[in-house]
Amino acid sequence: MSTDASSGALPARAPLAPLPGVPVLDVVIPVYNEEKDLAPCVRRLHAHLTRTFPYPFRITVADNASTDRTPEVAAGLAAEVDGVRSVRLEEKGRGRALRTVWSRSEAPVLAYMDVDLSTDLNALLPLVAPLISGHSDLAIGTRLARSSRVVRGPKREFISRAYNLLLRSSLSARFSDAQCGFKAIRREVAERLLPLVEDSGWFFDTELLVLAERAGLRIHEVPVDWVDDPNSTVHLARTAADDLRGVWRVGRALAVGALPLDRLARPFGDDPRDRGALPGVPRGLARQLLGFCVVGVLSTLLYLLLYSALRSGAGPQGANAAALLLCAVANTAANRRLTFGVRGRARAVRHQAQGLVVFGIGLALTSGSLAALGAASAMPGHGTELAVLVTANLAATVLRFLLFRAWVFPDRQAARPAPDPTPPDPTVPGPTVLGPTVPVLGPSVPGLTVPTSAPTPKEGP
Repeated sequence: MSTDASSGALPARAPLAPLPGVPVLDVVIPVYNEEKDLAPCVRRLHAHLTRTFPYPFRITVADNASTDRTPEVAAGLAAEVDGVRSVRLEEKGRGRALRTVWSRSEAPVLAYMDVDLSTDLNALLPLVAPLISGHSDLAIGTRLARSSRVVRGPKREFISRAYNLLLRSSLSARFSDAQCGFKAIRREVAERLLPLVEDSGWFFDTELLVLAERAGLRIHEVPVDWVDDPNSTVHLARTAADDLRGVWRVGRALAVGALPLDRLARPFGDDPRDRGALPGVPRGLARQLLGFCVVGVLSTLLYLLLYSALRSGAGPQGANAAALLLCAVANTAANRRLTFGVRGRARAVRHQAQGLVVFGIGLALTSGSLAALGAASAMPGHGTELAVLVTANLAATVLRFLLFRAWVFPDRQAARPAPDPTPPDPTVPGPTVLGPTVPVLGPSVPGLTVPTSAPTPKEGP
């Protein structure tokens, strides 16, 4: 499988068509020193897939530099069981094993599961079905859904929930379970995504999912029944430390826009909401309004605190100008990232300059309000000043949002030309279809012409 990530956007999702001699599903089982559990696991999984999976499949045992008899057991299974192969790696790391096997596999759906088979195998077909049908890009099993049934100790339960809470708070992850060893991905998505994933150990899963979610890919979640393996060899403390380092690295890369996530974008129109967009109605308005309001409330609180702190030393006008200037820089940066979803350093200086122009408008409104208040009352109270400033800021906020949306952060995707709704010209000949005539049942459709007979091929000499 090619891992070139230099080409354009991903193609539109479509149902997979099985090809002769090519497995539809390749299930990878990463192992390290599993000479006792490997053979029962593979035979049980093979029997289940043979009985329930309607397409050709393959099971790949990825040995991570085992030092026991695991390589011999894997080679024996590959020789005895049809549809099983083994791959030997000289370095450890679950992520390294998955990257190696997935990058070389020709199967259109790639999956993996842990050798202990803690996850009930009845969830395997629901896991890969959305990928085969073209509905989703990735699929994960989740032990944290309400309908999941999980048997494990309180220590692992606490660590799992704390880790996923950390991902939600630090990386804004929306998927529920990052570390369940039960996942699948479409091959064309893996071709673009794997070169962007740096980790080769246990954080590989999390990094894969975070990047896919940030790129707008669809992740399907399947509630699973899961029974903890008491003999697991995972070192919890070392794994947790590695995961924290991975969270920091990925969060920093996302914050500075260092990852080319546009390579993972699906074409416009692949989402039904894109095709249903109304002409002249901007998309994402509700979400942007919500984000702008949240940023605006926080900016207003910061402004009032700064104004109150600076007023005694700089006077009303000076405190107002200084507080507005400091808040304007923070407000533009926050709206750039949170409200309008602009990442990276490109055009950041220009956006701040445009934000200062918008700040100037707000300064004129609030300064004019203070001047009018001073003309109306010689000694206005502090509470009266704050009330006037809040009112003026509310008026400036509406204008600021309009300017931000239309001038500072315009929606470039909305400027794309919409698909041409003009029906094809019936006078232009279409492709010739050879074969028997297929009768059309049901009511006639205006504008649709169905030939009553196929053209008769000319006989040869």
